[in-house]
Amino acid sequence: MTKHQSHHLIEGYEKIAHRVHELLAKTTTYTGNELKNALLTAQDEVVALKQLTQAEAEQIGAWIKRDLHGMAQSIATTKEEAKEWLPIEIHAEEHYLYDQLMSVADKTTLELLELKEQAELAPFEAWHTGEVTSPGILKCTKCGEQLHFEKTGHIPPCPKCHHSEFVRIADTIKP
Repeated sequence: MTKHQSHHLIEGYEKIAHRVHELLAKTTTYTGNELKNALLTAQDEVVALKQLTQAEAEQIGAWIKRDLHGMAQSIATTKEEAKEWLPIEIHAEEHYLYDQLMSVADKTTLELLELKEQAELAPFEAWHTGEVTSPGILKCTKCGEQLHFEKTGHIPPCPKCHHSEFVRIADTIKP
């Protein structure tokens, strides 16, 4: 993947996440269907504007759902605010996308419980090299090395063992 393609997908991720946030901010009630519809609408809009291909929009939509699911699962299972497991030195402008995603992930306890139930049914959710992810910490499933993301970015191979599969963890980064 070229640097241009990488940047293109990161920009696409941020555009879709921002639009989902805008669409959900207009609702008075919040359900899983509203999230699904907002995500589909945001994907359709970027494709219609020729900012992304249909395949790119669908892939990014899957990454956003995965990241929201991971955040919600962390909140529901650990009872910690997700900001506690993000780097504490993130500047205010870097919190923008995170705050948008969290407003979706943390809208209501009911939605979190629904996502938690889905997480318990899903055996294992993995993040892979080459995918785009939101801010947080990923841990290599092979050697345990942690990757810290202060902003949206592409997931590289593990710097320690070059493995390509990770899980999101809820550890606090200590200064």
